[in-house]
Amino acid sequence: MSTPCDHDHARSGLHGPALAQALDVAEARLSQAGERMTAPRRRVLSLLLETGEPVKAYDLIARFGADGQAAKPPTVYRALEFLERQGMAHRIASISAYVACAGHADEPPGAAAHAAAFLICDCCGATREVHGPDRGGIAAAAAAAGYEIARTTIEAHGRCHACRAAA
Repeated sequence: MSTPCDHDHARSGLHGPALAQALDVAEARLSQAGERMTAPRRRVLSLLLETGEPVKAYDLIARFGADGQAAKPPTVYRALEFLERQGMAHRIASISAYVACAGHADEPPGAAAHAAAFLICDCCGATREVHGPDRGGIAAAAAAAGYEIARTTIEAHGRCHACRAAA
């Protein structure tokens, strides 16, 4: 991300009943898959959903405790790794941040599911998950080379509509 821009942007985090419903759906998906939504996992997913944008792990650590008490780093990192494995969160490597998966509630947890694709604004940092390309081509190339793909993440950098309009 370059210099922060000076114009307004809409942020899209979940709050109130929408947040509670998203957490309940996530817990039900995990239960159906024989997994547990522990308190730390639920808290980390809640923070990701509330923010509605990529968050650095150390920001999650700092905001973890409801009373302002920071969490121990391994607690948050373990929760993030679990949520990633279950397809409920993504790591955006180019900005070293995590974001809640924008959908795909119909996919089973832990499935080698969709190819995550992110549009990342280099001006304001806004990030949007979009449907990634069909994994067929890269999966075939990987198979021919003797590889099995666990997950695919595409990161495209540019400028969002609001930043382009304000320029």
